[in-house]
Amino acid sequence: MSVAHDLIASAAERSRRPRVSFEFFPPKSENLENQLWESIRKLEPLAPSFVSVTYGAGGSTRDRTHKTVARIVTDTTLNPAAHLTCVAASKAEVDGVLRDYWRAGVRRLVALRGDPPGGVGMPYLQHPNGYASAVELVESAARIGGFDISVSVHPEKHPSSPSFEHDIDNFKRKLAAGATRGISQFFFDETAFLKFRDRLARAGVYAPILPGIMPVTNVKGLKKMADACGAALPRWMIQLFEGLDDDPETRRLVTAVTTAQLCARLQAEGIDDFHFYTLNRADLTLAICRILGVRTQEAKS
Repeated sequence: MSVAHDLIASAAERSRRPRVSFEFFPPKSENLENQLWESIRKLEPLAPSFVSVTYGAGGSTRDRTHKTVARIVTDTTLNPAAHLTCVAASKAEVDGVLRDYWRAGVRRLVALRGDPPGGVGMPYLQHPNGYASAVELVESAARIGGFDISVSVHPEKHPSSPSFEHDIDNFKRKLAAGATRGISQFFFDETAFLKFRDRLARAGVYAPILPGIMPVTNVKGLKKMADACGAALPRWMIQLFEGLDDDPETRRLVTAVTTAQLCARLQAEGIDDFHFYTLNRADLTLAICRILGVRTQEAKS
């Protein structure tokens, strides 16, 4: 029996329909905007729990993020979650963005401390009149509106954190401040996520955490990103893509199978929610969701 047959048969046997959510980023050009909206329209019929739109380092995409989120509210049936950070902005500016989102009909947020303007790895400098942490940002969002708030978690430990215990304590503070769930950094070994879930349980934390799934076809391009956020690239994964630099079609097939296998193993451990980092492309995410048993629904006009 083939791997594909195993995955399809396994999906068919499961009575639970997985719940999915998708992440997009605001486009920088007209061509990229067309690509984004083509992807949104292809994924909309899957009826995701929500879709999130990222916020650039130092708030560099604030206007484009707001524009994209507002259009999702008015032009689709989707439930958008706007990313928001505290970097390079005063409390008054951040609170103004929160109120703008609420007026635009946005009821979900992904609240993050955010990367410094210089990028990941650079020291975080609090704005003189700004929020010091994601905990303070969550507190403000909860105070200003009845937002449903997601926050980040790192199954393989935040790269600047001294320990898993520190990470878990920080997650607890975010929950106490008003967060509803965690969305994990991407990972490629399910045991990393499952061990983190066990660490949370031992610490008495049972809030939902959504595994972050990234279907990537370019391992070389991914390595720098993975190093910056503390995600390990398994040796077996690197070997699967060796020799395929000039063969994008085969890389895509390998990605679809390995990512679907990762999700199937997680679902076998009782996990039914998956958050896909789409990179503004629909095809791989759509194929993987199909394998997992997520079926399209008639999208409303």
